[in-house]
Amino acid sequence: MKAELNEQALLKGLANNDSKAVEALYKSHFNMIQHFVLNNNGSFDDARDIFQEAMITLYEKVQSSSFVLTCQIKTYLFSICKHLWLKRLHQMDKYSSPLSIHEESISVEEDIVVFEKKDAAFAIMDRALNSLGEPCKSLLEGYYINKKGMQELAKDFGYTNADNAKNQKYKCLMRLKKLFFTQYNIGD
Repeated sequence: MKAELNEQALLKGLANNDSKAVEALYKSHFNMIQHFVLNNNGSFDDARDIFQEAMITLYEKVQSSSFVLTCQIKTYLFSICKHLWLKRLHQMDKYSSPLSIHEESISVEEDIVVFEKKDAAFAIMDRALNSLGEPCKSLLEGYYINKKGMQELAKDFGYTNADNAKNQKYKCLMRLKKLFFTQYNIGD
């Protein structure tokens, strides 16, 4: 009930051009759209453009007194963004399936659940990585994020050779997995 009241307050704020409502909508829902666009041949700028178009559509809808939202705001925004992005991909010849009227009515609840689970897993991984401590955190980031080779990591971290760096990376990775799955299983 409280969530419904909060969503109604956000819609009312959006209708009244309240910048706090707009900011709250961005903070709550942009990451989901960004993940969707990035995972479907898009860029961060594409995600911003698509989300902005969806916000304008929502804004125009809430201006009408006859508009009644029959789902959650995130479902509505995701549906609009998904349709807009698929349409843009089709225009760029990156999406081969023709868009049809039927796609407009496809439920996106399952997609949202998947993205929310991924977001939760990323947040848990971030917490696990931050609680890992040094030098493990920097070693794993160097290898997986910065794409450094074992020779370079051995030099950076003062290991005698690449094999020692590789062994330490493995130990750090096992510690990270243990931290991640301990926190992940608590969340289930």
